[in-house]
Amino acid sequence: MPRIVDHDERRRQIAEALLTVAARDGHESVSSRAVAKELGVATGSLWHYFDGFDDVIRAAAAEVTRRTDERIAAATTGLRGLARLDALMREVLPVDEGTRTEARVVVGFWGRLATLAPTPDASAPTLATWQDSIQAALQEAVEDAELRSDTPTDALMALLRSITYGQQIVEVTEPQPPAAHLAVLDGILSPWRA
Repeated sequence: MPRIVDHDERRRQIAEALLTVAARDGHESVSSRAVAKELGVATGSLWHYFDGFDDVIRAAAAEVTRRTDERIAAATTGLRGLARLDALMREVLPVDEGTRTEARVVVGFWGRLATLAPTPDASAPTLATWQDSIQAALQEAVEDAELRSDTPTDALMALLRSITYGQQIVEVTEPQPPAAHLAVLDGILSPWRA
């Protein structure tokens, strides 16, 4: 009897293998052959699940986003306002070994992702998926008088989004201690604290 394979799970395993190779060996080592070797399968078997290597790259980017979303959901459960925002940002900023490794992988993929034609289900590792959570946390902080009532929450959200990208790049080019990344976050919030 033929073995039943969960197509979505196998796609995720392939994406995870690509991320493992990138984190361990660097982006220059990422290839279909390296991914297949990581999985212990023939290279041709990858193409049962993907139309080409660009699709594997997209799936890996989506996997980073999925993992981060899961971490954020777990870290922010039961929190609101600035506590929620701080917990969320600690899952995105490169402040521990996991998020620092993720930053190296994500930054390395940005150039490749930018050249790929967009697809309806393509997902990239960006803060955009967490935009609503950031906005809600900022609004809660204003409602709870943690931030001033005149806090420009839309502009602040855009700034937080930008510093997340920026701090990931800083971590890749000039690694910083976690406190330095968190100080940037605090510097952005400080003028608006109540």
